[in-house]
Amino acid sequence: MKIIHCADLHLDSKMESNLDKEKAKERKNEILITFEKMVEYAKQNDVKAIIIAGDMFDKKTISVKAKNIVRDAIFSNPEIDFIYLKGNHDTEGFLEEEETVPKNLKLFNDLNWKQYEYDENINISGIEFGTKNSYDIYNSLLLEKNKVNIVVLHGQESEQSSKDKAEIINLKMLKNKNIDYLALGHIHTYKKENLDNRGIYCYSGCLEGRGFDECGDKGFVLLDIQNGKINSEFIPFAGRRFYEVNVDLTNIYENSKIEKKIEEEIKDIPSNSLVKIVLVGERELGSDIDIDYFQKKFESKFYFLKIKDKQKIKIDYMKYKNDVSLKGEFIRLVLDQENLDDEEKNEVIIAGIKALSGETI
Repeated sequence: MKIIHCADLHLDSKMESNLDKEKAKERKNEILITFEKMVEYAKQNDVKAIIIAGDMFDKKTISVKAKNIVRDAIFSNPEIDFIYLKGNHDTEGFLEEEETVPKNLKLFNDLNWKQYEYDENINISGIEFGTKNSYDIYNSLLLEKNKVNIVVLHGQESEQSSKDKAEIINLKMLKNKNIDYLALGHIHTYKKENLDNRGIYCYSGCLEGRGFDECGDKGFVLLDIQNGKINSEFIPFAGRRFYEVNVDLTNIYENSKIEKKIEEEIKDIPSNSLVKIVLVGERELGSDIDIDYFQKKFESKFYFLKIKDKQKIKIDYMKYKNDVSLKGEFIRLVLDQENLDDEEKNEVIIAGIKALSGETI
């Protein structure tokens, strides 16, 4: 039996953080199309079930278009079960009340563990955080040892803090529960680790990146269950990919050499990508770089490009120490401050010299 594990689709995201209105609309549609392509992949590869481990949608209010695309995908593929566990971004329901919920849409709730049984002794269990406290959730999970047990949850693993009110998943409380595969949602990067001696836990990551905090391959996990064993494989599937590229320009000042350095760093990036070039390293005080020039020079190479200058100013401030000047007086004043350590003095002096030289701090 084959199963797709995906999560954090965030359908209907506005996509406006980096893009103009036109491209934001295009990316919004592309994410919906990638979802449709994943369903078509499932159909072509004899996938029996698609597990959506939370955050299928991005906001509580869903557009008619997004709702219809998901609904049509479910109704049009009765041979595929859509096993959907709501996450912290999801609405209460995306099907209209008067509609009949299709048999191939399998839902969970926040009252108790719900289980779906399949041939070959495969059991898929899940519960949504909400009504029950976490202690009751973990202690009420009962799984048979002789079955292949897949458990679905949405939240932040306990080793890390949550940023947006998502529930914390206590991995220690899930050890030795006869779990073979813990299908998780919430973290937007693929991650697979051992849960205990028997099972693994896995974040599928998001299906499409939506910003430069979601660089790298995005997609879903394909589970192939044979003879009681689960083989899992991450499938890169995003239509576009985000890249953040650091370009070290230390001791490089000529435009032609800067251009050559940038070209070398981005030469292998596909043209349909969204790219952020970050200029790093050190530069001399007064050696300006025209970011707008390089933005214009390279932006046609990619679907989207932005350039950020994060170079540090290199200042040998000790050469001003004995100057009979405002800079020299300032340096001597800071060095005499007993309440500052050496690192703090260095930061204050560099900031001061930059300000006195007309540099942006």
